[in-house]
Amino acid sequence: MIGSASNTLSIIIVNYKSWKVLRNCLNSISEIIIDDTEIETIVVDNASNDGEITTFQNDFPLISFLENTGNNGFSNACNLGAKTAKGKYLLFLNPDTILNKDALSEMLVYYQKHKNCGIVSCLLRNDNGYEKTKRFFPKLNTLFGVLRSINKHRLDEQIIAKENVISVDWVSGALVFISKNWLEKINFWNEDYWMYFEDVDLSKKVSDLGGEIALLTNCEIVHNHGESSRINLKTAKITKSEVIKSKHVYLRNHFSGSQLFVLQFLVVLITLLEKIFLGILSLFVLFIPKARLYFLLMIEIINYYFSAIFHLSWLSKRSMNYKQHI
Repeated sequence: MIGSASNTLSIIIVNYKSWKVLRNCLNSISEIIIDDTEIETIVVDNASNDGEITTFQNDFPLISFLENTGNNGFSNACNLGAKTAKGKYLLFLNPDTILNKDALSEMLVYYQKHKNCGIVSCLLRNDNGYEKTKRFFPKLNTLFGVLRSINKHRLDEQIIAKENVISVDWVSGALVFISKNWLEKINFWNEDYWMYFEDVDLSKKVSDLGGEIALLTNCEIVHNHGESSRINLKTAKITKSEVIKSKHVYLRNHFSGSQLFVLQFLVVLITLLEKIFLGILSLFVLFIPKARLYFLLMIEIINYYFSAIFHLSWLSKRSMNYKQHI
């Protein structure tokens, strides 16, 4: 039974055919007990349509499973879970993670003690070590990897670290701890994004309203990054192209005037130069899977830019808000 909202923490997990890693994640959550705090777990399945949800409902009777109307994207599924959740605090968690009591307790305690905190997260560790902690909002000197490298020293100076906390621009959507009050204040996750950049957007909106974005370095969880996606040519084409589309959407949402024009132009120019160059080269070795991916990406991005011009919208056709913008 779930207690009152004041002492309930809701964990929301978005799933799409990630049942194997999800089982490990749910097992890790089931072992966590925090004094005076009820833990509610909600899994939103983005229409996996493979029958596995029934098995999981039987195996985890204390967990709420919500079936989405389709593969509507990460933001849409997060919002569906959040609007159902009973907790005062919400933890958005990837299915390819292993949670532990120490991390959850530390984030909860930090949030309760720091009234200005909008979002808190912690270290994410995978087989290759720790994932990057220094994340910066997209702008001219951070938009491309080469520019981030050139400005690395100056950017590092902007990072404020004290004791076991790093104040960062944004945190990974794999682990986002936020109050329901803050989520409502920023009007939930932005469904302009189907996948990628929704976590950057969420942090930006909190930051713009004066909320602290904190990353705790005295605790960690396991993140088997990428295992929540099926690895094949079709999936790779979708994910890599959606990153580019969402970057354009982010720029549209957070910049205006001449600055917006310059940033959009640079992304279009550099993306087309790269994708067309690699796509043409791949024509000679299409028997290699990676070469076929480069060719498919070239076609996908060219079609996207033509569609953006025709419909006057940067949104991906997969976005829940796409039809509102055409």
